[in-house]
Amino acid sequence: MQTSNFGRKPAAFKGVLKALLALMILALGGMASPAAAWWQKDWAYRKAVTVDTTATGVNVSGPIGRTVVLIRLHSGNFTFTDALDNGADIRFVDTDDKTPLAYHIESYDAKNGVATVWVSLPVLNGGEKKQIWLYFGNKTAPVGEDVKGTFDPDYTAVYHFSEGPGQPTEDKTANGNTAANAPAGSEDSAIIGHGGHFVGQGGITINDSPSLAMTPGAPFTFTAWVKPDNLGGDQQLFSRGGMVIGVNGGIPYVAVGSGKAQATAPVKQGDWTHLGVVADGTTLKIYVNGVEAGAVSVALPAIAGPITIGGTLVGSLDEVRLSKSARPAAMLLAMASAEGPSTKLVGVSDTAEKQGGGGGVLYFIVSKLEPLDAGIIGLCMILLTMAITLMVNKIRYLNAANKANALFYTRFDAMHEQLVPIAEAEGITPAEAAYIKKASPIARLYEMGIAELDVRRKVNATRPLSGEAVEAMRAAVDAVYVEENQKLDAMMVILTIAISGGPFIGLLGTVIGVMTVFGGVAMAGDVNVNAIAPGIAAALLATIAGLACAIPALFGYNYLNGRISALADQMRVFIDRLITRLAEMQADAAYAREAAE
Repeated sequence: MQTSNFGRKPAAFKGVLKALLALMILALGGMASPAAAWWQKDWAYRKAVTVDTTATGVNVSGPIGRTVVLIRLHSGNFTFTDALDNGADIRFVDTDDKTPLAYHIESYDAKNGVATVWVSLPVLNGGEKKQIWLYFGNKTAPVGEDVKGTFDPDYTAVYHFSEGPGQPTEDKTANGNTAANAPAGSEDSAIIGHGGHFVGQGGITINDSPSLAMTPGAPFTFTAWVKPDNLGGDQQLFSRGGMVIGVNGGIPYVAVGSGKAQATAPVKQGDWTHLGVVADGTTLKIYVNGVEAGAVSVALPAIAGPITIGGTLVGSLDEVRLSKSARPAAMLLAMASAEGPSTKLVGVSDTAEKQGGGGGVLYFIVSKLEPLDAGIIGLCMILLTMAITLMVNKIRYLNAANKANALFYTRFDAMHEQLVPIAEAEGITPAEAAYIKKASPIARLYEMGIAELDVRRKVNATRPLSGEAVEAMRAAVDAVYVEENQKLDAMMVILTIAISGGPFIGLLGTVIGVMTVFGGVAMAGDVNVNAIAPGIAAALLATIAGLACAIPALFGYNYLNGRISALADQMRVFIDRLITRLAEMQADAAYAREAAE
C-alpha cells in the first residue's frame, strides 16, 4: 500500500500553526503603540479615563472644585478577566500619572462583567477635559479603595442604598451617620446599582449628631435621585424640623417655614429624576436634573433633630447626599449628567495599554473577546490549520504523482508493444523503479494489469484472451483505480466543512458576542458608543475568523478538485489504453506461436 506525504500530518500541522502564530504576533506588534510613563510596575494594564466638561461632554461652565464622579465599568470597556475577581487591584491615578486618587467600589460583578466605582477628583472645572488613569492587572495587590476618603469633608452623609435587604442604610462618609433602620424594600434596578424602595410610611431615620448640625444661615445642599411610583399627594423625600423637601402632585419643592421654592413642571412617574436643593445663606434654590428650576430668598434657621429620608414617598431613592456647603450649580449639573443612563461626562478609553508593550486597536479588540467567542475563534483557527495542512500535503502528493507519472510514461512509451513489469524495463535502475511504483498512481494501475496478464499466461500460455478474461482484467485494474481515487479524495471533507461550516460557526460567535454586549450595557446602564462599539468589534472577530477559515479553503478546494479530476481522467484513459494493449499483446503472441508451428 502506498504511503503519501499526508501521513506526516503532525509535523506539518505544527509548522503551519507556528506560522499562523508568528503572523498574529507580527500583526499585534505592528499595531501596538508605546506606553508613556508607568505609575507602578506591578500593574500590568492601564486605561485612560476622560472627564469632559466641554461642549463635547456635558458642557458645564464655571468651577466645580473637588467632586466625585461615577465610573461605570462593563465588558464593553473593561477586561474583567485581567483584574482580580473582586476588583481589589484597580487603582485610579491623577493626570500627572503619579498621584493616586481616593475611590471606592459600590458594586463589582466580574462574572457578569459589571461594576460601578466612585472616584474623587481633587479639582474639576467646567470647559475642560481632564484625563486620569485606571490601572489594573496586579494579582497580588491588596484592597486599595478608600470609602471614607472618597467624599470631601463638607459631605455630612452619603447613602448608596447598596446594603442587603433589611440592613440599615450606611453612611459612606467618615461621619458615621448610618441610618437607624432600613428602607421598606430594595430597588434592584436603580439608577446606580441598588436603591431604596419606600412605601409612603416611615422612611429611614438618621439620628442627630454634631456633624449634622445646621446653624442659622449656614449653607446646605441636598441631592438625590428619585423615582416616584405615582404622583399623587405630598410625598416627602427629606424632612428635619421645619424643613421639607419633596414632590407635591409631581412638582418638586423645598419649604422652610414660610419660604417655599418649587419647580414649574412635574417629574415623570416611573422615571429617575435628579433633584437638588442648595441654600447659600440668602437664597434657597431647587434644581431638577442639574438645572435650576425655582428659588426663594430665605436663609435657613437653626435646624436640629433627627432626619427622615423618604418618609411619605411611594417610590425609590438612590444616591442621597447631604452637605454643609452650598455646592456650585456646575457640580449639580455634572452630577446629574454623570450619573444618569446616558452620561457624556466620563469616558473610558477604548485602548488598554500593557506595561512595556503598549496597546493598539487590534490588541484592544482581542482583549474584549468573551471566552465563548475566543473558543469559537480558536475552533475556526484549528479548522483553518487543518485545511491548510491538508492542502499543503495534497499539493505535495499531486506534484509527486505528476512527476512520477511523467517518468513512468517515458518508460512505458519506450516498451512499445512489449510490456513488462516496471522493474524489468530496459535501462531502468532499481531506485527509479521503486520511486515510480511508490509515487505514480498510473504505474500502480499498470503493475496490476501486468500481474493479471501474467496470471492468465500461466494458465492459458499464449492463447488469445476471451472477452470474459479481458473484462476480468479491467475489473482488477478498476479496483486499483477506485483505491487511487479514494486516496486522492481522502480528508477532502475537511475543506468542505471549513467552506460551509466556518462562516456559520463564526456568525454564531458574533451573534452571541453582540447579545452579551447589549446585555452587559443594559445591566450597567451606560448607553453610549464607547460602551457598545468595543464589544461588538470583538464579537465581529468571530465572523472574521469564520471567513478566514472558509475563503482559503474555498480556493484550495477548487484548485485541488481540478487537479484531482484531471489525474482521475488521466488514469481512466490509461486503463482503456492498457487493457487494449495487453489484449493485443496476448493475441500477437498467439499468432506468433501459430506461425512458428
